[in-house]
Amino acid sequence: MECGRTAAHQPTEKALKLHVESYAGYRGEEEPRAFTLGQRRFAVLEILDRWLEPRHRYFKVRADDNRQFIVRHDSASDEWELAALVGTAPAAQASSLLH
Repeated sequence: MECGRTAAHQPTEKALKLHVESYAGYRGEEEPRAFTLGQRRFAVLEILDRWLEPRHRYFKVRADDNRQFIVRHDSASDEWELAALVGTAPAAQASSLLH
């Protein structure tokens, strides 16, 4: 596996659905620009990595709170999901992740 893709980051079957604001570039491939998890909107500051699997496109992103998330897009259903949270939130932010 390449950097940032370890077995610990493999998605589970019960991934959280996300509302994602995306941008489709000149090739028409969507990239996440922001996503909403619970009541919280996270702006995507940087796409750190991206990769393809047969059913999904994955993006490792850095959000506006400096945490890293892995989100995936199912192009067949056009649904976005949270595949993983990389690292931990500062204690003050941990309880407000979904609020």
